[in-house]
Amino acid sequence: MKKLLLKLSFILLFLLPVFVSAHQPNQSFIYFRVYEEAGIEGRFDVHVRELNAIFNLNLSEYPREQDIAPHLERIHKYLLEKTKISSVYGDYKIIMLDKYVMMPVVEGSFVQFFFTLEDSEKLPDELEITYTAFFDQDPRHVMYVAFEYNWKAGLINNEMLLALNYTKDSTTQKLSLTDTSIWKGFVAMIKQGVWHIWIGFDHILFLLALILPSVVRRKKSAEVTDDIGAKPKFNIWGWEPVQKFRPAFIYILKVVTFFTIAHTITLSLASLNIVSLPSRVVESIIALSIGLAAYHNIKPIFKGKDWLIAFVFGLFHGFGFASVLADLGVKGEFLTLTLLGFNVGVELGQIAIIALIFPVLYFIRKLKLYPKFLVFLSALLIVISLYWFVERAFDIDMVLDEKIMRFGGDILRALGLR
Repeated sequence: MKKLLLKLSFILLFLLPVFVSAHQPNQSFIYFRVYEEAGIEGRFDVHVRELNAIFNLNLSEYPREQDIAPHLERIHKYLLEKTKISSVYGDYKIIMLDKYVMMPVVEGSFVQFFFTLEDSEKLPDELEITYTAFFDQDPRHVMYVAFEYNWKAGLINNEMLLALNYTKDSTTQKLSLTDTSIWKGFVAMIKQGVWHIWIGFDHILFLLALILPSVVRRKKSAEVTDDIGAKPKFNIWGWEPVQKFRPAFIYILKVVTFFTIAHTITLSLASLNIVSLPSRVVESIIALSIGLAAYHNIKPIFKGKDWLIAFVFGLFHGFGFASVLADLGVKGEFLTLTLLGFNVGVELGQIAIIALIFPVLYFIRKLKLYPKFLVFLSALLIVISLYWFVERAFDIDMVLDEKIMRFGGDILRALGLR
């Protein structure tokens, strides 16, 4: 059984980094400016990575404006083919302007492509918008519609208020020009929070590492001595199942509560521009947090203080969540609601993940195999953590070759698992 688990661990080790991305979902935006007499104008915000994927370009993450110029006509044509805007007054002709602006964000850059709607001086109460760009290329793609200025709704201070979100299964929606859409924006941010935690595999794996020991407890004697007079050796298999549901649930509640408090603090501080850390540092520490939480499962770092790991590294996960909001570019008087909605979404996403994993762990906790399952899975998480850490800290794309296979084997041997 031990050899079977080792083989399974190695399979997961080498396949998971290939198929799993811990980064943010691909996003695009349409921002509208609605004027009393001049009509409606707006812009498309498209990330450089999307342009590279669709048009087979090789643009850097932070290109210069002149790097976009040779491809402008093709990009305009694509956006026009994939976007339709209409109202009770009929279909609007979208006039693409030659103006475009680079907008650097935490990870790469967005390119802003400006447009106007022809004959839109007579303002309707709502627009019907169909948008299908990038969904065929990337089913995870999300597009947001937002107001930058809307006279009819009383938005006059450049508030960027999210109103709608588009996915591959929802490509046609109606945008009210008379409703400030505060509730819609709040709901959109909840969805964004849920979506981010679900596709953020680094956050999921950190949660997994935290809750693996929730249904077991270390035996009172965690150290064994093989020979008389020999130095005590820590017994990594020294676990016993909890007998009742309540202690396991309290463990989950405590760990998740401290994780939530921590990331809420730093999410707020970063979004309000009170504290800022370099993205590479934050993402590297988030990757490392998975490994340290998993190592704590094998040999405790903070005895009896599992919540401490959740809190300390939860602070860095909060900075990671803040980078998502930074990329959204939401600001103005609705920032408080945006923060609240996004945080609610993150918590709902966490609850859903725990609700899926925890019952399974509780059900299998009494199996003799569970301590080995816990240790082997923790070891796998350590290797994945180090893999991501090296990628992020040194900004390189690691290739799964013999060196990495030996690296994984060395890790398991160091832990006494091979």
